[in-house]
Amino acid sequence: MASVVQWIPESGVGAEHLVVRQEGPRYVAEAAVVGHRFDAPYGAHYRIEIAPDWSVRRVSIALTDGRQLELFADGVGTWRDATQERICALDGCIDVDLSATPFTNTLPIRRLGLSQGQRQLIRVAYVAIPALTVEPVDQAYTCIEPNRRYLYEGLFRQFKAELMVDEEGLIEDYPSLFRRAA
Repeated sequence: MASVVQWIPESGVGAEHLVVRQEGPRYVAEAAVVGHRFDAPYGAHYRIEIAPDWSVRRVSIALTDGRQLELFADGVGTWRDATQERICALDGCIDVDLSATPFTNTLPIRRLGLSQGQRQLIRVAYVAIPALTVEPVDQAYTCIEPNRRYLYEGLFRQFKAELMVDEEGLIEDYPSLFRRAA
């Protein structure tokens, strides 16, 4: 069985169509996303392979202009690029955050399994789209209401948002950035 979700940005133009499916014990999230950032339109396809504990194992991004990025993770904080060279700057990152989608918030929400009131600081591999740059950034998640509401803090840019999620941890509302399409 697969989950299908569509999001649109709170402002500007764009859309995302995501399918999350289970393949054996693992999950695969695959999406097409279009948008407009930094005065330029972009289109992208991404695929994230996820272990049963919701840790990231592989990230593939292909932009419609032909540029691509592929990352591999071992689930305990070691990342490699497409040539299998270690990316030491990402040491300690378990999750990935793709700037063009709210889906990647689901990864730590599911993986951490926070109890009400519990807050967890994490370091993630942040991928800026459409630039396809990758850097480690600090974030925090606080459970306000289990399986329903979480406070996301992008500590690297001093940004906070209260995220509403469905029973699968998929974002329903990400104030000022994304919302589910009707």
